[in-house]
Amino acid sequence: MSTLKASPLPLPPLFDPRRAAEYAYRPDAVAVATAATSWRAQHGVRPSAADETRIHLLLIDVQKDFCFPEGSLYVAGRSGTGAIDDARRIAELVYRNLGVLTDITTTMDTHLAYQIFFPSFWLDQADAPLTPHRVVTSEQIAAGEVRPNPAMAKWLCGGNYTWLCKQALHYTKELERAGKYQLYLWPPHCLLGSDGHALAGVVHEARLFHAFARTSQSHVEVKGGNPLTENYSVLRPEVLSRFDGAALAQRNTQFVQTLLAADAVVIAGQAASHCVKSTIDDLLGEIAAQDPALAKKVYLVTDCMSSVTVPDGHGGFAVDFTAQADIALAKFANAGMNLVRSTDPIASWPGIRL
Repeated sequence: MSTLKASPLPLPPLFDPRRAAEYAYRPDAVAVATAATSWRAQHGVRPSAADETRIHLLLIDVQKDFCFPEGSLYVAGRSGTGAIDDARRIAELVYRNLGVLTDITTTMDTHLAYQIFFPSFWLDQADAPLTPHRVVTSEQIAAGEVRPNPAMAKWLCGGNYTWLCKQALHYTKELERAGKYQLYLWPPHCLLGSDGHALAGVVHEARLFHAFARTSQSHVEVKGGNPLTENYSVLRPEVLSRFDGAALAQRNTQFVQTLLAADAVVIAGQAASHCVKSTIDDLLGEIAAQDPALAKKVYLVTDCMSSVTVPDGHGGFAVDFTAQADIALAKFANAGMNLVRSTDPIASWPGIRL
């Protein structure tokens, strides 16, 4: 690719950075397509199929429930404006590097009312629902302090409540054995059909602009619909097995292959402490099994991701996962992945050859 094509493009007139803070912003796809067609002609943007170096941008869970204070699980980071700022920078990253980004895939956390990581799934000893932002341990289940709601058994496992209790205990033990997470109960979020499930408007607009300007499909990977397992990572659920030895879920091997077929994989999104971290962890595991040198073609955009924090109402945090995200990023860098910033042109990133 010529230096001209690799040079950053200006931000297109349709982009308004202030909309990154607007929960209700909804781009007009027809207007985006018209603007992108004009932009393509004005700047000589080629179809993505012509790219010699194929760069795949993976945007993880940039959905309204995570990206705005109005959402049910806003990823504020320590700044308080984390995901809002990240969405703006993600859009700017796409626009400025439009000519070199080959593919964009957005993942979409997708849930229903009853899932094992929602309070609705559980009851305490007084038959009251549990509350969000707490941990459920295998010890608590074994002691009878918490239990799955028996009213779910009919539609979830054919009425076999004993099976459901055994599976819940097995699940928490498997999480604890793996050592990545304990079972954490989240507020209901990214419910299929809800406003909060949709992509943040400025990010959706940018991915559509890229698709129309470069004749590149706007890919989506849906995750999180299995009620019996968390699915932080787009590459695999947290637990794959049932207590009886049968399969509970399976790895997303096809998407792993899609990512590793690219010359460079660029990752951003929410939250750095959870779904981003888990996806990169699983990608690193796949790389280690194939060829550790492949880690060099992964680029983590550190200023386009934030960590889960829960304010305590007194100027501090009741929950703050920032340290876990920082530790994970250091681990990924030590494995050979590249930590980069969106404000630097992709053409200047280490190892990129355009």
